[in-house]
Amino acid sequence: MEFFILLYIAILGLFIGSFLNVVGLRIPQGESIISPPSHCFSCRHRLGMLDLIPVFSYLFLKGRCRYCGAAVSPLYAFGELGTALLFVLLYSHFGLTWELVIGLVYISVLIAITISDLQYKVIPNKVIYPSMAIFALFRLWHHPLPLVDYLIGFLLGGGLFYLIALLSRGGMGGGDIKLMAMIGIVSGWKLTLLTIMIASFIGTIIGGWLIALGKIKRKEPIPFGPFIALAAAVAYLWGEQIIAWYLTLM
Repeated sequence: MEFFILLYIAILGLFIGSFLNVVGLRIPQGESIISPPSHCFSCRHRLGMLDLIPVFSYLFLKGRCRYCGAAVSPLYAFGELGTALLFVLLYSHFGLTWELVIGLVYISVLIAITISDLQYKVIPNKVIYPSMAIFALFRLWHHPLPLVDYLIGFLLGGGLFYLIALLSRGGMGGGDIKLMAMIGIVSGWKLTLLTIMIASFIGTIIGGWLIALGKIKRKEPIPFGPFIALAAAVAYLWGEQIIAWYLTLM
């Protein structure tokens, strides 16, 4: 039975991931997520059922459009596969609990934001503001921590990044500020601080690596949202263990 639950969660993640690709790519452009139906961005041909099987269609067609042969971004397959993997990890961590429901929505938002920021360097308000409201209601309904922890997380996450934006004179985007505030609502202040630490570490490593390879220039801006989203997922799943491990070192 456990195997079939995991399989169901994985398949659900693949199809949710496919939808999140649409959200992340269309909403920043002001487009509807419903109409027009899925189509090739090069030739505009409407995609058939065989073109829309998550991950497998991309692999079968070797990353190209069936109709015009144009290359399809691997971001689609990574979004679908990443969602499935994280959904399975969430279930393995939380089991069939209310926190799993919150976690599935949370990870979905983080993935949609990651896709949007990677593609357009934008974290759309049409995603982040409704998500804040939804997670605030979630935490009023289900809160393993005292409610004040989530309020402090909201103020701390958004406030610290707002301060960074002021001191760096635009070095931190408004979308990142709102993203950290949303993370605070979900995670509470301890995991919010941990998220900032992990995101800064990942950003420094990857940013330095890209500079060393000559992929970006030293002062060229890179989207920080994906680093925040990855750090938030790590903190949400394993943050308590990481904090406990760190305290033992102290």
